[in-house]
Amino acid sequence: MDSLLDSYRRHLQGRNLSPYTIRNYLSDLSHFLQFLQEEALSLQALSRQAFRHYLARLSQDGVAPASIARKVSTIRTFLRFLVQEGHLEHDPLSGVRGPKRPRRLPAYLSPEQVTALIEAASGASPGELRDRALLELLYACGLRVSEVTGLDVGDVDLLEGIARVRGKGGKERLVLMGRPAVQALRRYLRDGRPALLRQPHQQALFLNMRDGQRLSARSVQAIVRRYAQRAGIDRRVWPHLLRHTFATHMLDGGADLRVVQELLGHASPTSTQIYMHVTQEHQRRRYLEAFYHQIHRPREG
Repeated sequence: MDSLLDSYRRHLQGRNLSPYTIRNYLSDLSHFLQFLQEEALSLQALSRQAFRHYLARLSQDGVAPASIARKVSTIRTFLRFLVQEGHLEHDPLSGVRGPKRPRRLPAYLSPEQVTALIEAASGASPGELRDRALLELLYACGLRVSEVTGLDVGDVDLLEGIARVRGKGGKERLVLMGRPAVQALRRYLRDGRPALLRQPHQQALFLNMRDGQRLSARSVQAIVRRYAQRAGIDRRVWPHLLRHTFATHMLDGGADLRVVQELLGHASPTSTQIYMHVTQEHQRRRYLEAFYHQIHRPREG
């Protein structure tokens, strides 16, 4: 089993997936293979009935339907890989589907909350200049954490107001930064980054304060949480929430779905359409609130 997992790990690494994604895939598979071992089953002897027993155990353990669906997808992809590589004669789970994922609308911040979050980073120290530029860029471009930490100095063009981003699978795209993000980046590059720089040849755009190395994803998460607390935002705030907020605000403002899809780096418009549902729900609530206020306003006379 270990040799098969090692072979699959090399296969995933060859697809340019992120280490985080690969770790999740292998964790799901390890859990499944442990189940087979406990049941004294081999992959060759795996039946649909045994697999349904595995899914039932996951449900009994309180695993969310969305997580179960992800595990099913991961296991089926692994089995197809084993068939292609000649380790299995056929896929024992061909046609098997996991539980239907419940549709959940992405959370997002209001424009007032975004403003408060970014304005919370208003200091002039090198670290605060970096944090202001980071927050502006996360919101203005709708970047993933891996994308913003992967930026190099040469990837941003302040004159044109664009940045070259490497997304999932190493695919590159151009994103528009906007004037506030450009201004924050200009201040950071002029007054902040030089003070954080330890090695002259370091190309990373955002540097940590400890040793001047590339800022990590975990550090970005901590920065976003810190300024959300400082801004008095009474809810959990994380970097990807700013990506959801960017997409929702763009569509709320009348942006074309295809444009938002390209800016987000989505391969399919289906991934972007979820934000249309958010926008429609937002508009419905505003209408109902206005209607409720209208029928309950004090009557004259």
